[in-house]
Amino acid sequence: MSVRFTKAHGLGNDFILVAESDAPEDPGERGEWTRRLCHRHRGIGGDGVVLHSRAPDGIGMLLYNADGNASEISGNGLRCLAALAVREGWAPAEHTVHTVVGPRPVEVGSIGPTTFRIVTDLGVPVLASSRVPIDLDPHQEPVVEYPVEVLGRTEHVTATSMGNPHCAVFLDEPADDALLTSLGPALETHPLFPERTNVEFVTVVSPSEIRVRFWERGVGPTEASGTGSASAVVAAILNGYTHREVRAVCDGGILEVSWPENASLRQTGEVEIVYDGEWRG
Repeated sequence: MSVRFTKAHGLGNDFILVAESDAPEDPGERGEWTRRLCHRHRGIGGDGVVLHSRAPDGIGMLLYNADGNASEISGNGLRCLAALAVREGWAPAEHTVHTVVGPRPVEVGSIGPTTFRIVTDLGVPVLASSRVPIDLDPHQEPVVEYPVEVLGRTEHVTATSMGNPHCAVFLDEPADDALLTSLGPALETHPLFPERTNVEFVTVVSPSEIRVRFWERGVGPTEASGTGSASAVVAAILNGYTHREVRAVCDGGILEVSWPENASLRQTGEVEIVYDGEWRG
């Protein structure tokens, strides 16, 4: 089957963008197809596949992680799609990306022929344990520095959701690869998280900056994460570590996050459209 695609990334968090009409309809086939496309050595390579469809006020988005499972939303994937929609003339600079967890308005600015700077309204962070979800009895809101027994020790997590589940662990120094690849999957699959979770390892640099590394659910280590950066900032604010406008420094670059009190969270970051191609696998 021949499929046209676009490869794009947000700070190294990369995605394969394909028209939804070109993807297999059967869920099992779609999962296997996604895994083949995302394979780093035998496919195109990517952290996920974004399927797009036209919408009256913007563009529709479905996300599949590299493991073939459907996911709710990706901040970087969303921005990549918004850039493609503007480049192709499917939508104006200000439009709405429709995800399975609701509409997300964007403002797309062009930096160069293939690079874009995008502001996204990611909505109001979810703080209730029952909606993150994290399996606590009784339920808590918010879930701040909750002790979790994992790998024979106690870690303290702050759990949030930007439409997908996240937990943040605060460290004095940035996580090394050994910690990232051991504690990350252990927390992702911990019984407390019925839908698994994305994991952020956060170091507070100053009241206006954090350093963050990511273990993404269904993907593994990633160079950046849009919703992960947003959730890490929310966690830092809930813990009283930062102001409400914060730079999240990822392995792949910087995302700017603003969360005014009792308001939607806005995130600003760059994406690059790398190339267009045709998959004949």
